[in-house]
Amino acid sequence: MTDDILPAPGGKLIDGPITPIRIAVLTVSDTRDEDSDTSGSILADRITAAGHACVGRAIVADDIEEIRAQVRGWIAGGDVDAIITTGGTGLTGRDVTPEALEPLFDKRIDGFSVIFHTVSYQTIGLSTLQSRATAGIIGGVFVFCLPGSNGAVRDGWDSVIRWQLDSRHRPCNMVELMPRLLEV
Repeated sequence: MTDDILPAPGGKLIDGPITPIRIAVLTVSDTRDEDSDTSGSILADRITAAGHACVGRAIVADDIEEIRAQVRGWIAGGDVDAIITTGGTGLTGRDVTPEALEPLFDKRIDGFSVIFHTVSYQTIGLSTLQSRATAGIIGGVFVFCLPGSNGAVRDGWDSVIRWQLDSRHRPCNMVELMPRLLEV
C-alpha cells in the first residue's frame, strides 16, 4: 500500500478501495422544494462522487416533530449509516434542527462543531458564530447537522465529514467504528 493517494486533513488516505456507506440527506426548510434545494443537491452529488450511496433525500419544514419523524424513520428502516441535515441550525425562532435532534443523540460528537467552525471561520470569518452545527449518534447512525447555505454544506462535507466517512482515512475514521456503535 502507498501512503498518500489524496491529501487528507489531519491524516492521510491509504491506497485501496473505499468502503461505501449509505447516507441520507435531509433538508430542513420552510421555503425550499425539490427544484430550489441546492444545498441538498450539492450534498447528494458529493456523497455519490466520493463513492457512497445517497439512499434517501427529503425536505421537511422547520418543525421539531417533522425533523424527528424523518430521522427516526430512516434509522428505524435500518438502511442508513449516516444522515446529513442541512438547514435549521441558525439563531432565528424557526431554526430548530439542534432542538429536534440533540435530545435524540445517544452520544454527541462534540469535536464536529469545533472543527466545522474552524473551517467555516476560514471561509466566512466571524459570521460562523451564527451557526449551531452539531453532530451525534442516534441508534448507531451518525447524524451531522449543517447550516443550509451552499458554502456551509461545501465546507462541512469537503473539509470534515467526507474524510471521517472515508474508510481509507488514517490514523482513524468513523467507518471503522460502525460495527461497534451499538456495543453495551
